[in-house]
Amino acid sequence: MATSQSAGRANITVGRDEPTDSLLRSALLGAGFGVIASLVMAAYAMMASLTYQGTGFFTPLYHIASLIVSPETLQTSMQQAMGGSSFYFSLAPALLGAAIHMMIGAMYGVMFGLVVGKLHWRGATVVVAGAVYGVMVFALSSWIALPIASSIFSSGDQIKNMAQMVGYGTFLVEHVLFGLSLGLLFAARARSRD
Repeated sequence: MATSQSAGRANITVGRDEPTDSLLRSALLGAGFGVIASLVMAAYAMMASLTYQGTGFFTPLYHIASLIVSPETLQTSMQQAMGGSSFYFSLAPALLGAAIHMMIGAMYGVMFGLVVGKLHWRGATVVVAGAVYGVMVFALSSWIALPIASSIFSSGDQIKNMAQMVGYGTFLVEHVLFGLSLGLLFAARARSRD
């Protein structure tokens, strides 16, 4: 890309590496879209926890927070739900769980964004790729990332076995929604630029 100044001034050309700029843009979009997709995923997880799982609306946030803090709030939330109070709320663990979840969503979004930017996926291709990516993130999280994180942070079985505790079906749907949301956001972005 070159820029030049008006008459009477010297022409200045600034060289830029377009492929690198494009990939950086894709990575930044991926981070932002990953945060949004993580919120879609969290909304589903919280509704599932409230309804058919019966473990309490905010429990997924406490579950994630237990990576770093004691699982006491997680346990209390589940006990409260069993007793009929499905909206037990503790601010600090809820915010911590949300922050961790959005950071992980941003990280996975960056990875997806880099692939989208490199391969120039658009339309239905990027949406389907997003769904497939969600399945891949589910597998990676369930059997590799969560056990490693549990070991690193000494956080215990509630993190190591999160997919099993949540239920593999629910955990899979959460991640497919995450990937689909990423794909749809990238498709919408590309369409708006056409």
